[in-house]
This record gives sequence, structure tokens and C-alpha cells, in this order.
Amino acid sequence: MKRTQILILSLLCFLGTINAQKGELVDYVSPLVGTQSKFSLSTGNTYPAIALPWGMNFWMPQTGGMGNGWAYTYDADKIRGFKQTHQPSPWINDYGQFAIMPVTGQPIFEDDKRASWFSHKSEIAKPYYYKVYLADHDVVTEFAPTDRAVMFRFTFPENDNSYVVVDALDRGSYVKIIPEENKIIGYTTKNSGGVPENFKNYFVIVFDKPFTYNASVTSTRDKDGKVTCEINKGGLEIKHDHAGGIIGFSTKKGEIVHAKIASSFISPEQAELNLKELGSDSFDQIAEKGRERWNEVLGRIVVDDDNIDNLRTFYSCLYRSVLFPRSFYEIDAKGNVVHYSPYNGEVLPGYMFTDTGFWDTFRCLFPFLNLMYPDMNVKMQEGLANTYKESGFLPEWASPGHRGCMVGNNSASVVADAYLKGLRGYDAEVLWEAVVHGANAVHPKVSSTGRLGWEYYNKLGYVPYDVKINENAARTLEYAYDDWCIYQFGKKLGKPASEIDIFAKRAMNYKNLYDPEHKLMRGKNQDGKFQSPFNPLKWGDAFTEGNSWHYTWSVFHDPKGLIELMGGKKGFNQMMDSVFNVPPLFDDSYYGGVIHEIREMQIMNMGNYAHGNQPIQHMIYMYNYSGEPWKAQYWVREVMDKLYTPNPDGYCGDEDNGQTSAWYVFSALGFYTVCPGAEEYVLGSPLFKKVTLNFENGKQTVIHANNNNVANRYVQNMTVNGKNHTKNYLTHDVLRNGAEIDFTMSATPNTSRGVNDSDFPYSFSNELK
Repeated sequence: MKRTQILILSLLCFLGTINAQKGELVDYVSPLVGTQSKFSLSTGNTYPAIALPWGMNFWMPQTGGMGNGWAYTYDADKIRGFKQTHQPSPWINDYGQFAIMPVTGQPIFEDDKRASWFSHKSEIAKPYYYKVYLADHDVVTEFAPTDRAVMFRFTFPENDNSYVVVDALDRGSYVKIIPEENKIIGYTTKNSGGVPENFKNYFVIVFDKPFTYNASVTSTRDKDGKVTCEINKGGLEIKHDHAGGIIGFSTKKGEIVHAKIASSFISPEQAELNLKELGSDSFDQIAEKGRERWNEVLGRIVVDDDNIDNLRTFYSCLYRSVLFPRSFYEIDAKGNVVHYSPYNGEVLPGYMFTDTGFWDTFRCLFPFLNLMYPDMNVKMQEGLANTYKESGFLPEWASPGHRGCMVGNNSASVVADAYLKGLRGYDAEVLWEAVVHGANAVHPKVSSTGRLGWEYYNKLGYVPYDVKINENAARTLEYAYDDWCIYQFGKKLGKPASEIDIFAKRAMNYKNLYDPEHKLMRGKNQDGKFQSPFNPLKWGDAFTEGNSWHYTWSVFHDPKGLIELMGGKKGFNQMMDSVFNVPPLFDDSYYGGVIHEIREMQIMNMGNYAHGNQPIQHMIYMYNYSGEPWKAQYWVREVMDKLYTPNPDGYCGDEDNGQTSAWYVFSALGFYTVCPGAEEYVLGSPLFKKVTLNFENGKQTVIHANNNNVANRYVQNMTVNGKNHTKNYLTHDVLRNGAEIDFTMSATPNTSRGVNDSDFPYSFSNELK
């Protein structure tokens, strides 16, 4: 063979390898990670969300009963249906859901009777595609989604009695069968709260096979839980508390029937428009487009490493990091972005997003979007401005409207971090008005929106323990950080000192709860005395899903100030070390029993460190502020190596809408956002040999970790753009402008690197001085 031919063949092989690699990232993802959970112990509390990134509608196989927040659990052995879902977590539950299920033999509606045995060996779950064999009905079910629509592909056996059940669920629903169009339309009002009176999810289903059977269905449940289903053969339309429909036909062996489905929160007509997302594409084309979309989004971060488990864990976490918040907007007939307002029930122009709790996701999920997907967060910020205009408050937990869950006023952090990281193209002045209002008010119906106890906080500098406002110390600490965010946001906007200095002052309110006797944060009564008796191991009470050992470190914006309260770096480091050295003891008396977050801490063998919940997830990185960064490197690797896997039990607690996943993604890159609103990413221990960050501005940052392996977790030295780098952080601008970052890893810590005050990350105390 001639040399030229050899070169051409080599080049073609090389290009083929590149093309193959482009399609590989999504194949590392398992949507089943975290699904092996239960009420008493969470390994993620996730479900297999088959969807596009930030899609309006997710689809999933349903193993749990109607209304069960644990809608899919890995240990289940029967599937009851395939559900359109908008559930952010089992604790918040679902809304606007309905289900479809193929059955054979008899037209069965009740979900536990129509359920079929299945095996994970005959199940394929990809972000863009799902397939399973329903053994009891001898039917293979597949589906592939778009943002607001989905196509199902059913492969039936030879049977004169093949059916598809449509279940619009309870709380008020409607179904109409239109045989001449092979169509079913309807709506569901099923929800778990946070919706206006006129809330509906309108759906349309179009089959490619004529119906030879149709029936309307009603289902009722008596006070003892007994379900009675009435199947009206020949019925075409039904409105009921729990309505449904069944269509049927005879099928040949291996016959394929397709169902195109879309829905809208706006109107039946908009549902028909949303159905056009499927176009004339075949099932395989829709799945391929979904695959391409996922590879595009995941491709913002390209990892080069030979540890397949770490790659699977990383990309499965990255997948979870780009699902929420959910798009809650649609495109009208004129191509305009519009949304149904989950706050006032009107159809309005502009973006809307929902299904996220800022108590969780302000910590690193939203900062991650600001770094890697700022184009999406610009839309989300517009959505936040719309939320304020439509409801008078920013959301703290939205699903789809305001929900009463968790504490804090962390919408201030989400808003401030976006603007301070350079995002523009939305009404920042409206958001400024919103954060100031939210700092001085509480929602009249949803006390977790705004600031519960704000009057006490503004007057005393803390929310008192003895005024019947629960979790008061947690509120105080988070309000203080949120005030710092508001101050920084206002300063960036050019607001006068007379308007913003009060927030700078209140940002130091964390000091009011510091108990020098215990060197921990502690609830305080109105009279200025600490609450007593005090047990630092008591969960809840003054704190939120944690204890004083967990919440003491919630001084995101001023670690130096906390270090000084503890008597300096030595005392601070001793207290940090103690978190891991104190046995996993606990006091659960506030809850009257062991909640799953407590159990998850107890069984992980990391002392009182509770990574399964959010309050302490940043704490490890605080060693970078106190002159012992190698301890951060050690513990970050411990958490990544021991508490995350690519398996159904892959998390050590609730995944929580991308927060616990984004922690892993950031940490695997080698840094983390301790203080959203600051421009710095605090260093840890990079997990991979090479990572390329592809920014939408066209720039690339390449991170090399030389000599990296399981044993070599310590940073011996590092360079940024060829220059020695001793600081314990990287800045947002350095990353976004493109950089070459080289770590040299070692099995032994370098105790002379990053130990000077000039190497430490941001603290507000330094700014004030």
C-alpha cells in the first residue's frame, strides 16, 4: 500500500475515533443512580428522569402507587405505568402527572392490577431513551422525549385484545376519546400544592393505529382505601375526580404501535402546538436527536481518564445537574415565549422555571450554571423577575408555585451570584427590588418564602430561640450570608451607601450566635442569653436537618471572621478536625425519631460529618482559609471515593435537584464554590488526569493533574498558565477566559503550600478592613 493511502486511512481512523468519542459522553450516564432509596434511608431519592436538559416534561417508569412520592424504586419488581412527571423530590411530590400503560388480555385500569413484572436485565435507561419488557403483557415499551412531547413505541404480541390505558389520576380529571382521529385528549389537575385554582395540565395523545375498542373509566376510593373502577365500554368522554380511558385493537406478533404525546399548562390548543416538536421524525430519529442534545450539553466538560467508574459517576452527576430547575414556559403559535403563571394563574409573556429549592441549590448548583451554562441561567434570572412580578416574592422552594419547605432567604444568593459573575440580559433592577423586599417581609401564606422572623432579626441581629420560630439559628446564619449577597449585588449595581450599608452590617450577625464556651453556634433567647440546655449533637430545634456541629460553618462569606472568633487558625482547625473525630452520636428528640438524614450520617464512618445533607457540604473546603489545605484535599477525596458510586445506591443522601451532584462535579474538577457571590473557586483535589472546560464564549480551560491516582490525592504544586500558583483558589475570570491549569499530585501532603494569609480565599472581614 502506498504511503499516501496509509496516511489517508490513518486520518480516517483518527476522525472516526473523534466522532465516536463525541457520542460517548451520554453513554456514561445512568439515570438509575440513586433510585435504590426508601423513606428511612436515602441513596439519592431519585427516579430515572427520561428527558432533555431542563425539559418541561420528564417521563419515567412508575413502580409506586398513585400519589406515592417514591414513584420508581430500584428494588421494585412491577411497573404500573409510564408517567409524565414534574416531581423534583419525593418529599415535595408531583403535579400535573398522568400515565399510560399497555396491557393485553383484559382492559384493566386499576394500577396495582394492570402492573406487570419486569427485570432490570430487560430494562434500558438512558437520559434520552427508555425501554423495558412488560412480562405479564408480553409488550416491549419504549419512549423518547422532546422538551414538551414524547413518542412511545409499543411492540405487542399476537393478541385480539391489546389495549392502552390512559390514567389522568385523581383530584379532578377529564378524558375524551376521538376514534376518528386515533386521538385521546384530556387534562389532569393532580397536584401536591403550590398551584392556582385554574391549574390544569392539558394532554393530547395520537396513535398510528385505529381503535377497535374504547371505554371511559372512573375510579373511586372509599374511606377504607378500597378502589372501585367502572369501565364503560363504548364510552368516549368522562369528567370525574379520577377519570381515565382505554383504547384497544387486535395486534399481530411483533406489531409496533406508536403514540405521540404532548401536554401544556396553558390550553388544549397549546398542547397540540407542543405536539409539533415531534414533527415527522421517526422514533429512532427522535431518540437520536435527544442523544445529540445530551452529548452537546454534557460536552461542555470533557474528561480524559481511564477510571470507568469515576467517569460514570461524573457524567451521571452532570446529568442530574442539568435537569432542574425545570423549564415552565412554552412557545405560542407566533413563536413567542409564554408561560402559565403558577402564582396567579394567568398566561403571560416571558420565561418561567420551577422545581428547585434554593436552600439546597444556592450552594453550588446555581454557581455551576453560572460557570458552565450561563446562557440558561440568564433565562432563569428572567424567570425569577417574572416570579416576583406575579407573586410579590422571589421563590425559595417552588413546585410549581411557592411551597412551604425549608428555611433561609437564599434567592438573594441565586440572584446576586448570577449578576456578580457577569450575567446580563434581564431586569436586574426588578431583582434588586425583589431581594430587598424579601429581606424585610414574609409571604402571608407561605412562611418559608421571604424571611420568617425578619422583624426580630432586623431589631436584635438574630431570630430568637424562644419566640416559637423553629430552626431559628439556621435562619439567622443564612440571613446573614444572604445580607452579604444583597450588599454585594447592590454595590455592583451602583446603589448608594445609604441603601446598602445596612446589609453589610447585618452580614456580621452570625457573630451574635457564636458561643465562645463551646466554640459553636447556639440559639439565643430574646434577652440575649443563650438557650439552655445546649446539646451540640441535637438535630433540628435551632437548626435545620442538622446540629450545631454542622451549622457552625455556615459563615460562607466570612471564614476569617469565624476563625478569629475561635481564637485563630489553630483553634479553628481543631474544631474542624473534631467534626470527623466526634463519633456519629446524635440527639433525635426534636423529631421524635431517627430521620433519614441522621441515619445516613451514622452509617458513613466519618464521625459527625453529614455529607448526605447540604448544610455541611462546603465545610471541608474551609481548611483552605486556615492554612491547612492538604486536609481539604484529603477529605474531598474521601467523600468522592467512598460516598459516590455509579450504582443505584450511588448517593449518600438526597440528591436534591442537582446540588449533591454538582458538588461532585465541581470537586472532581478540583475546586468548589464555598461562597456563591464571591468570584473564587476554592481548591480541593482534582479527580481526573485531564479535563477540558468548553465555555460558550469559545474559550477553553484545560486542567491537568499530573501523577494523579487513588493514592496521590495531595497537591504538591500547581501552575496557572505556566506560572507557579500558591493561592488556594482560582478566580471566575481566569477560568472563563481560558487557562492551562497544571496540578502535580503526590501521595504525601505539601504542608508549606498555601499556608500564607495572602493565599487564602475571600473573607468579608478583609474587605471591611
